[in-house]
Amino acid sequence: MPLLHRARAAAMTALLAAGCMAASLPAIAEPDVNSCIQPGPNLRYLVVFSQFTTAEAANAEITEACGTTTVYYPEIGVAVATSPDPSFLKLIGPQRAYSAQAESIAKRSAKRKKDDTELFRPSGLRSGEQWDMDLIKAPAAHAISRGSKSVVVGVLDSGVDPRHPDLAQALAPELSAGCLTGKPDTSPSAWAPTTSAHGTHVAGTIAAADDGRGTTGVAPGVRIASVKVVDDDGFIYPEYAVCGFMWAAAQGMTITNNSYFIDPYLFTCQSEPGQRVIYEAVRRAVDYATSRNVLTVAAAGNNAADLSRPGRDSSSPTNGDAQTRTVDSTCVVLPAQLKNVVGVSAVESTKTKAGYSSYGLGAIDVTAPGGDTRAPSGCVLSTVPSGYDYSCGTSMATPHAAGVAALIASTHPETDAVSLGRMLNAQAETLACPADYDLNGIGVQDAFCTGYSEYNSFYGHGLVDALAAVTK
Repeated sequence: MPLLHRARAAAMTALLAAGCMAASLPAIAEPDVNSCIQPGPNLRYLVVFSQFTTAEAANAEITEACGTTTVYYPEIGVAVATSPDPSFLKLIGPQRAYSAQAESIAKRSAKRKKDDTELFRPSGLRSGEQWDMDLIKAPAAHAISRGSKSVVVGVLDSGVDPRHPDLAQALAPELSAGCLTGKPDTSPSAWAPTTSAHGTHVAGTIAAADDGRGTTGVAPGVRIASVKVVDDDGFIYPEYAVCGFMWAAAQGMTITNNSYFIDPYLFTCQSEPGQRVIYEAVRRAVDYATSRNVLTVAAAGNNAADLSRPGRDSSSPTNGDAQTRTVDSTCVVLPAQLKNVVGVSAVESTKTKAGYSSYGLGAIDVTAPGGDTRAPSGCVLSTVPSGYDYSCGTSMATPHAAGVAALIASTHPETDAVSLGRMLNAQAETLACPADYDLNGIGVQDAFCTGYSEYNSFYGHGLVDALAAVTK
């Protein structure tokens, strides 16, 4: 399964619900019921306040606008609210509130993507099929360090299977939570996978046990937390992601892996009022997590797009047909293109950028194995509920980078998030722009790499290197 996406659309809106754990809000007098219309549906909204707004003040404004506060993150001035009143957006202010859910519901025309993952029962050691680990020298690194239990990687995804034998020892249930209301829910049912194997696959690439059976992760000695930010329809609304980042910060995680982009569109454009709300809320959440020493690692996407010159966005806010729109220089893929985020592209086993992988000078920090979709065994083998499976995409590349970052953090435990990101860039194996990027051999370049050997639009600073992470 490539970068988590819906049928015929790679647009996953995970509006990151930044902030620490939710603050309890005092009771505020209900608005006059005669002034509030309640025809439904009861929609979720992301609301951005000026920073340092108190919980009491935020709750009062939401209540007066005929809404109900689900959670308020005072650290970043962002709330998640619900309202059945169609006037809520106008009352609270369209310049500071947005409902990705409303946009998707209004245009939805198709069913949830069918999960057709092929499962494999455990059948002994399968590390011989993990070409990806050899490519980044993970086996050699494990002879020196498998990582430290003090390092926690938050897997912000569709949930991690707590019963998988390769993951049971690494998973920290007490640090796991579901974020599908925008507010953390620590009950196991809230963070366990339901319709998607994606999160379990990502988790295995990071930390599957080195126990002589199944697969082995990049950093099998670290811990992981399941932070569910993908709903059963495959959507990653902004409030889910903000919640995930804030939860990771509150729990003192070291790294978060983000193999998705935020819905409702591939590109979030600051020139559009509603999407500007998404951008600001997610930016605040990521920056807050960084200030709490959480490194954010994120996928560049599988649209083969030059993120530095997007031009057009062919994605959909629904499960239906894609919609093409023109995008400008204010439009970015979230969270990958934010400051303080490590953006990851994907390479095949030949260390060549995978054809599907997005790229862009300034957007890509490092690259990692994502696999070749032209052959199933050319994809990345990892854990899925009940067994193992191959998947390709920048979703698969990103946990390789997060795993290497976890090894660096284990080797240098006093490193802060910003320094950890710089060290991840510094240890990467330099990959120069290819002289010829004609993947189909038809005499036409499939994409154009810009930059220089040590830093370019295809590979950023280069291919992550697990051995260098534990020796340099």
